[in-house]
Amino acid sequence: MGVVALVPAAGRGERLGFGMPKALVPVDGVPLLVRAVRGLLASGRVGHVVIAAPPSDVDTVNACTAPLAQAGGAVHVVAGGAERSDSVRLALEHALREIPDTSIVLVHDAARAFTPPEVVRAVVDAVAAGHPAVIPVLPVADTVKQVDADGVVVATPDRALLRVVQTPQGFDARVLLRAHGSGLRATDDAGLVERLGVPVVTVPGHQDAMKVTTRFDLAVAEALLARSGGGAR
Repeated sequence: MGVVALVPAAGRGERLGFGMPKALVPVDGVPLLVRAVRGLLASGRVGHVVIAAPPSDVDTVNACTAPLAQAGGAVHVVAGGAERSDSVRLALEHALREIPDTSIVLVHDAARAFTPPEVVRAVVDAVAAGHPAVIPVLPVADTVKQVDADGVVVATPDRALLRVVQTPQGFDARVLLRAHGSGLRATDDAGLVERLGVPVVTVPGHQDAMKVTTRFDLAVAEALLARSGGGAR
């Protein structure tokens, strides 16, 4: 299998307020991006990682990920785009052009830096088994309300049928390329694929795969790291 992980990491991360791209914000001295890439490579399923970095920070991202490549991982850094979808498309085009055996593609958020390698393995194995699109999910713990434009509740969906979506999301490379060339829009890559009519299956996610978006999330991530004793990630 030619498994390539795409990491769109060109976001500025204003909500964290560190004055740097979110992917480069450190947790215990190690950038979120580095921790995320470590987790992908530690799965034993990912041969290459393509990072879409902020255009002004390509050299910085190259420098901080170079030790990962020296440790046996194949890491590529390209300039990302204005929107997340642009970054995914640019990273995907690089993978298909420069990594000839690419057949399975993962799209992973750098902000989900503590995703356990077993989640990565489960996603890859499900795509390899023949599913064209696979996402890790968790059950919804809270009651969810649907409201109208005025904030009035119009429905209460059955939470037993709802799931919280995490990353990495895995795809047959040809399917993801078709989705990004479709001109359709969605809030995630699986949403794009769904709109093509391609079935998306789920595998169990993990509570450690939380997304670091705010300073509160960062504090939770630091507590998680302390709980694990530092860990490889």
